[in-house]
Amino acid sequence: MSDYDAGSDTGADGADTEGRRKYDPDGTHAFPDDRVNEVLVAIDDDPEIHTYLRAQNVNAVERKGYNDHGAKHIEIVRNRALRLYDLLKRGGVDFNGAAQQGLDEADEAVIVALAATLHDIGHVVHRDEHAYYSIPLAADLLDRFLEQFDFYGVDERVRVKAEVLHAILCHHTEETPLTREAGVIRVADALDMEHGRSRMPYEKGGRGINTLSSQAIRNVELKPGDEADGEGEPVPVLVDIEMVNAAGVYQVDSLLKAKLRDSLIEEFVRIVAINTKADDQLVERIEL
Repeated sequence: MSDYDAGSDTGADGADTEGRRKYDPDGTHAFPDDRVNEVLVAIDDDPEIHTYLRAQNVNAVERKGYNDHGAKHIEIVRNRALRLYDLLKRGGVDFNGAAQQGLDEADEAVIVALAATLHDIGHVVHRDEHAYYSIPLAADLLDRFLEQFDFYGVDERVRVKAEVLHAILCHHTEETPLTREAGVIRVADALDMEHGRSRMPYEKGGRGINTLSSQAIRNVELKPGDEADGEGEPVPVLVDIEMVNAAGVYQVDSLLKAKLRDSLIEEFVRIVAINTKADDQLVERIEL
């Protein structure tokens, strides 16, 4: 299992960025958070989930030599998914997944948290087509897991499960997200791009474009969109990316941009990537 640092807790200006990295159950949020906070405690206490998060890295990293897809990746994706969701809610963006199932607004964050946690468990079967393998595994796990919550009867459990599975399927494949909850998972998965994620394949001699480009990304922060410099109307979310050489453009343009496209949240997200050590003079700043 990879144990990498997803970036420091202090930005280049010395400001504390912990609140921009980790979901704080005690923080003030733009959505009802009681249910998701209870679900997150149950996730932390669930030995089956933790075993999956360790086991799913074996095929991905040890056998295939890919970037981390284990517990640390899941932690980062879940934190960034909830942060992204919170910023979108603060910006007045409506979500449709839970609502169209007749569920409560409080269930939106539950769907996001569970999908972020379980989106990669199909790796225990195979890295290739893993999103499809995740569906039956997550479905079985959710049947057991959701029964412990008093606020979910049979109808609610089935509908929450349906939305979680939809978000899982759409995180990596060609299937287009039909809900903004699924779009959040798709984008949050791509936001785990910092250099630590590729540490193990890099140290083993991996020099593919995914590894090299990830090594070039030093910091990723999610901020309110009105903190962005430049022209144009502010959007709810600013993704602020620090690169140290132009190789990082691949992560931003070919991976993050591709996942943002058709995510149902693309119009609400602005991406700014700056090469802070632009000795090569190839790319200093790109903006999407």
